[in-house]
Amino acid sequence: MHTSFHLLADAPAQLLPARELMAFTLASHIILVPMGVALPFITLVMHYRGLRRGDATALLLARRWSAVMAVQFAVGVVTGTVLSFEFGLLWPGLMGRWGDVFGIGFGVEAWAFFLEAVLIAIYLYGWRRLKPRTHFLLGLPLPATALLGAFGILAANSWMNTPQGFSLDREGNPVDVDVWKAIFTPMFGPQYWHFVVAMLITAGYVVAGVYAVGWLRGRRDRYHRLGFAVPFTIAAVATPVQFILGDSIARSVFHKQPVKFAALEIVWKTDTRVPEYLFGRLHPDGSVSGGIKIPLLDSVLAGFSPNTTVVGLTSVPADQRPTATQATIAHWAFDLMVLIGSVLVLLALWYGIVWLWRRRLPESTWFYRSAACAGVASVVAVECGWIATEVGRQPWIVYQNMRVAEAVTSTRSTTLWIMLGLVIVVYVFIFGSFLVILLRMRTRWRLADEQRAAGSPAPPPEADTPYGPRAPVPAGDAPAAGVETPSEGGRP
Repeated sequence: MHTSFHLLADAPAQLLPARELMAFTLASHIILVPMGVALPFITLVMHYRGLRRGDATALLLARRWSAVMAVQFAVGVVTGTVLSFEFGLLWPGLMGRWGDVFGIGFGVEAWAFFLEAVLIAIYLYGWRRLKPRTHFLLGLPLPATALLGAFGILAANSWMNTPQGFSLDREGNPVDVDVWKAIFTPMFGPQYWHFVVAMLITAGYVVAGVYAVGWLRGRRDRYHRLGFAVPFTIAAVATPVQFILGDSIARSVFHKQPVKFAALEIVWKTDTRVPEYLFGRLHPDGSVSGGIKIPLLDSVLAGFSPNTTVVGLTSVPADQRPTATQATIAHWAFDLMVLIGSVLVLLALWYGIVWLWRRRLPESTWFYRSAACAGVASVVAVECGWIATEVGRQPWIVYQNMRVAEAVTSTRSTTLWIMLGLVIVVYVFIFGSFLVILLRMRTRWRLADEQRAAGSPAPPPEADTPYGPRAPVPAGDAPAAGVETPSEGGRP
C-alpha cells in the first residue's frame, strides 16, 4: 500500500468531515468578505465625489450601496459567527493548546466587528438626518474598522503559517508568549497586504460588473456610467499592484515555507534549474503528467537565476508534507489564481489605455462582457488563494508544531457529517434570501428611477435625492397625530 494510503488510514475518522465542514463554511463566508472589507471604501469614494461636486447621482449611488453594505454585513455576521464556533468545536486541540498565543487576533477581529456594526448603523441612519459633512465624516472610520477586522484574522492565519512568539515547556506547551511577535510574524506583512488589495479588487470588479451588465442591456445613462466607472477604476488601479504583491508573497513562501512552495509548484526533489509546470498533476512516485512544462522557469522565478535551488517535497518525511493529491490541488488553485490575475491586468490595461487616449469609457461590447465576468473571476481567485494557503500547509494546522489530525474534535464522524448536511441546507437558505433581497432592492430602485424619469414623484425614501427634501406624503397617508414630520431640509 502506498504511503498516502497509510497516512489516510492512520487519520482519525473525524478528520475528513471536520475538514469538509470547515472548508464549506470558510468558502461560503469568504464570498462576502470582499464586500465587507472594501465596499465601505468604494462607497465613501462615491460619497465624497457627490459632496465635492454637488452630484446627486453620485450621492444616490453611495446611498444605495450603503444599503447593500448593511444587508451584506448582516449575512456576514451569521456566516462569520458559525466559523468562530467551529474553531472551538471542530479543533479543540488547536484552541486549547495554542489559543493563548494567537487568540489575540480573534480578539481584535471581535472588537472591529462590533465597532463596524455601530458605524454602519450610524452611516445608514444618517442619510437626510445629519448634516452632509457630519454624515460623511462619521462614515470615514468604516474602512479603517474593516481593515482592523482583516488585521485580526490575517494575524491569526499568518501565525499558523509561521508560528513564533512563544517557548515550549517540557510537556510541549507554549509559555513565555510575546504578543507582538505572535502578531507580526514573517508572513503577516506579505499576506495581509496581498489579502487587502485582493478584497479591493474583487469588490470593485463585482460592483462594476453589475453596471457592466446594465450597459450590455442598453442602460447607458449617467447613473450606470458612473456606477461602473468609479469601482472599476479603483479595481483597475489596484490590479497591477496586486501582481507585484503576489510575487512578493510567493517569494516569502519560498523562503519561509519551502515545503509549501514545493507543493504549490509540484517540485518533487530538491534541485536547481527546476522547470515550471502550468497546471499538471503530481503522482505519488514524483512524476508529473499533463500541463505545460517551461524549463528553468521555477528556479528563475524563485531566485532570479536558473541555478537557484528549489526545495522539493521529498526533503521532509512523507508525514510532514502534503500528499501528491493535496499538492496537485494547491498547485491548480495557485495557477488558476495567477492566471485570473494576469487576465485582470490585461483588462485593467485595456481600460487605462482607452481612458488616457480618449478620456472616456471604452465602448467595446467585448470590454463590458469581460468586465461583467471580472467580478466572478475575482471571487474565484480569492477562493483559490485560500485553497492554496490552507491545502499547501498540510498536514500542519500550526506549521511544524501541530498536525491537523492532532487538533481535531473527538465527536463522532457521523455527527459531523449530519452537521455538514444541516449547515449546507441553512447556508442555501441564507444565501438564497440574500439574493432575493438584493434583487428586490434592485427592482424597487429601478421603478423609482423610471418614475423619476417620467416626472412623477418616486416612492420614499430610497428614491429621494440624498440630503434633499423628502417626497410629499400622499393624501390619506398622513402621519398619525403626535408623530413628528421631517423638516423641509430633510432632517428631523
